[in-house]
Amino acid sequence: MIVSVLLSSCLIGFFGPANLIDSFANTIRLCAAKDMNRKPSLLVVFLTVFIDLIGFGIVVPLVPIYSKHYGAGGFVIGAIIASFSAMQFVFSPIWGRLSDRYGRRPILLISTAGASLSYVLFAVGSGFENHTAALWALLVSRVFAGACGGNITVAQAYIADITPPENRSKRMGLIGMAFGLGFIFGPALSGIALHFFGATGPGWTAAALCAANFILAFCILAESLKPESSQATRRPHFAQWGHTLAQPKIGLLILIFFLATFAFSCFESTLPLLVSDNFNLGIAVDETKPATTVISLFVFCGLIGAFIQGGAIGRLVKMFGEPRLISLSLFLTGISLILLPFIKGDGQLKWLAVLHGTDGQWIKMLLALALLAVGSALTRPPLFGMLSNLAPANEQGATIGVAQSAGAMARILGPLFAATLYLRIAPLPYVFCGGLAIVAALLTWQYLCRKEK
Repeated sequence: MIVSVLLSSCLIGFFGPANLIDSFANTIRLCAAKDMNRKPSLLVVFLTVFIDLIGFGIVVPLVPIYSKHYGAGGFVIGAIIASFSAMQFVFSPIWGRLSDRYGRRPILLISTAGASLSYVLFAVGSGFENHTAALWALLVSRVFAGACGGNITVAQAYIADITPPENRSKRMGLIGMAFGLGFIFGPALSGIALHFFGATGPGWTAAALCAANFILAFCILAESLKPESSQATRRPHFAQWGHTLAQPKIGLLILIFFLATFAFSCFESTLPLLVSDNFNLGIAVDETKPATTVISLFVFCGLIGAFIQGGAIGRLVKMFGEPRLISLSLFLTGISLILLPFIKGDGQLKWLAVLHGTDGQWIKMLLALALLAVGSALTRPPLFGMLSNLAPANEQGATIGVAQSAGAMARILGPLFAATLYLRIAPLPYVFCGGLAIVAALLTWQYLCRKEK
């Protein structure tokens, strides 16, 4: 069925637009007719999130580059980047509540369609010759993408719907795995599209990918929320926050998620500067050297995270339990963040030298990053597994939405804090955030691990 849709798109020149529209309409009708016979599928929701995150990974690395190209200053670049997280802060709980009320499937479809439209705006804006108009278009595209970005919240609620409590942490790891793989394949596709189709190519590629994802989800994604599920109490936006945070364990988990996300976002936003400064890559002289090295480092971390979240997480949860695993993960994250700014060398990353053991400083940096990747990969799945187990069945979306909203706020504040502090004393944001992660580990141990006994 999906193949027929994609094939008809490829053969439009042979069959003409009228026949293509008829074929598409027939496919949609066939999909709708089979909707009642489908069962919720973990693989399908994983594919939906994975494809969506590839689109996200295509565009996101280009946002600061395009903004700078169109003459934006530091504040405007920061505003365009932060606008996505700001909108997620507002809308994640809303989409979560709506999914509790109307079902996961329609909200996932709306989110996927919204993502496709936002990338169309990004592509159109990327082609404007007027710099002011281009910057406004980029800003609007990121605002719209953030406002429609309920897919992660709802996907986690979807997984909670179809997974027994004892397996939720393991299956929540699939969302993290989708993140890791999306940020590996996304930037690679972005580079290919930029090379072959010019500045607007990545935006149109992401839009087409998400449009295909919408068709895929429409055709094969079943509803996970059972019709007999009781309706959650309707609450205004901030009342939902208050209700969720007032539950002690849930409130503590959301605080821990905020601290962990804050610490990791500080690392993400300043790693290019740190690597360039500590290894004398000369970012102001030759931007290609640090860019190649930094991309390699992010891919390295992404591969480790995807492996941990996609395979090892289930066994580790059984071995340690969720609270201890969260505490351990935060401790590993804190130690690695404190180590990173004090590892210094000279020259670009050369994998052959690393493999032969002749570049000791880069080996140390990669080991510290591997420790950080393991730590951060181990935080999210057990944390959201615990959240979903503690939340009532009819408030899964709302509770996870509040947590994701807190994470969005951390992704706004973290980079602003880290960049400002880094320019004054480079190691300080890493040491501070490392200490913050260790404090979060101790909070987890004191109030979740010990009380579990």
